[in-house]
Parts: sequence; C-alpha cells; structure tokens
Amino acid sequence: MSVKSPLWRSPVTSSDRVLLEIQRAIVEGDIPAGSKISELDLARRFDVSRAPLREALARLERCRLIERTPNAGARVVTLSTDGLISLYQIREELEGLACRLAAEQMSDSEIDELRELLDQHLSSQRVREGESYYQEEGDLDFHYRIILGSKNPYLINMLCDELYFLVRMYRVQLGMNGPRVSRAFDEHKAIIQAIANRDGELADLLMRRHISASRRNIEFQLNQLGK
Repeated sequence: MSVKSPLWRSPVTSSDRVLLEIQRAIVEGDIPAGSKISELDLARRFDVSRAPLREALARLERCRLIERTPNAGARVVTLSTDGLISLYQIREELEGLACRLAAEQMSDSEIDELRELLDQHLSSQRVREGESYYQEEGDLDFHYRIILGSKNPYLINMLCDELYFLVRMYRVQLGMNGPRVSRAFDEHKAIIQAIANRDGELADLLMRRHISASRRNIEFQLNQLGK
C-alpha cells in the first residue's frame, strides 16, 4: 500500500511495544471494557517501567480506548449503545467519504488487491458457513484498506489513528455472526464493484448503508446485554 498509518509501524521504543500489546488486549477484551486502569498491575503484566507505560496510556487515551475522570482515575472505555451510536454516526459519514474518494484515487492494482483480500476472507470456513466474519487488523481489514485508498491524509489520520481501535473494539467483541455474515460479505463485494466502476456516489451510499446495518447488528447485541 502506498500510504501507511503511523500506528502500523514496527514498534521501536518500549512505549511503542507496550502500546501495541495493551491496545490488542483492550480491543480483544483481555482487559475488560470499563475496568479500572492500575499502572502497577499493567507494569508487572507487560514487563515495562512506569515512564513508557504512562506514555503508552496517554496515547491510548488519544485513541479513545481509555477515559480519565477527575478524582476517579483512568478506566477502559465502556461499550454502550449511546457510545456506539455516536461513534457510528461519525464512522458512517467519514467512511462513506473515504469510499467516494477511493473510487477516484485507488489504482486498478489496488482494487485487484482488495478483491483478493475478500477472496482470502471467503476462504475462512467460518465465513463460508455463515458462522462469523472476523477480520484481522490493518492491511487485512477491508475497511482499513479502503480508507488508505482514499489517499486523504486527514481522513486516514481520523479513521486509522484516532478512531480505528475503538471501532475495532466494538467490531471484535460484538462482531458479526449468523445471517449478518453473508449479507456483510455481499455488501463488501458490492462496494468494491462500485469503486472499480469509479462510481463514487454509489460507493459512498453502499458504505453508509453497510455501516448502518452493522451498527444495528451491534446495537441489538448490546441491548440483549442490557447496555
């Protein structure tokens, strides 16, 4: 890919390493949503000194994975219906725009790579059988690749740095399963076709509808959990 988000560079410092490790643990639920942050416990768990740990926590706060409350300290963000709706309203607008720009900016070879990525996703037995649709992060994520394809550095910064891991937290912990799997995969194919046809208006519309449907799916699961 011709554009890379800073969050996907190889870790260089202790802060980089612990950032990636804690980030993944929060996104995947190993550090539970809503749990209180203990610097001492995290320093022991990830074998890091307090200075790089604090730098990593500050960066996680900028990614919206950690929230600080006066006189109450820091906690992992809580997954909630209100939070989901607010986040996905922004995601729908910005990713729709990313799709519109991708239809103008992506090269034919990049579009071919996007089709190959979907073929890789379909090769998963769980996707083929409609059980679940889990996407790895970064270049293995359909949405991430389209955002990079927009070639707009401000949009990439907002969606791949500031909001990506919070969106991913909802997607990983309350992701697609059942009938939504096949529909989501078909929606991805339709989005790629619109981009390949250089129809930015249709690509924008299809992405907005796709994200809205995903939001409703996650909202249903949150309501089932009483959140």
